Amino acid sequence: MQSAAQAYGSVARQIASPRQLEAQLLLKAASRLQAIQDDWDGKQQGLADALLYNRKLWTVLVTSVTEQDHPLPGPIRQNVANLGLFVLNRTMGIAAEPRPEGLKPLILINREIAAGLLSQP
Repeated sequence: MQSAAQAYGSVARQIASPRQLEAQLLLKAASRLQAIQDDWDGKQQGLADALLYNRKLWTVLVTSVTEQDHPLPGPIRQNVANLGLFVLNRTMGIAAEPRPEGLKPLILINREIAAGLLSQP
């Protein structure tokens, strides 16, 4: 039997717009990274998982936006792809040399993109 939270999450995914879903996933990634940055000594062991989640999310976003039939205009698609490459490179850099301050740009980018997605109809 599904828990109430799982059932709600399943229904929410079915009725949420793709923009809302993308924003929620970006905010989740930002939240995970922020929790690690806020308690670096206590939660650093979760860093690899949080970075992996962020990397997978951005891989999907970049792959989607670079498809020929994507509905966004070309210049916006290119900007998102470039931003995605920055995020992926930064994520790999943090994995190689972990520092709490290295997470800040990833957190800010995820939050800003999510805010933009949520502010548009």
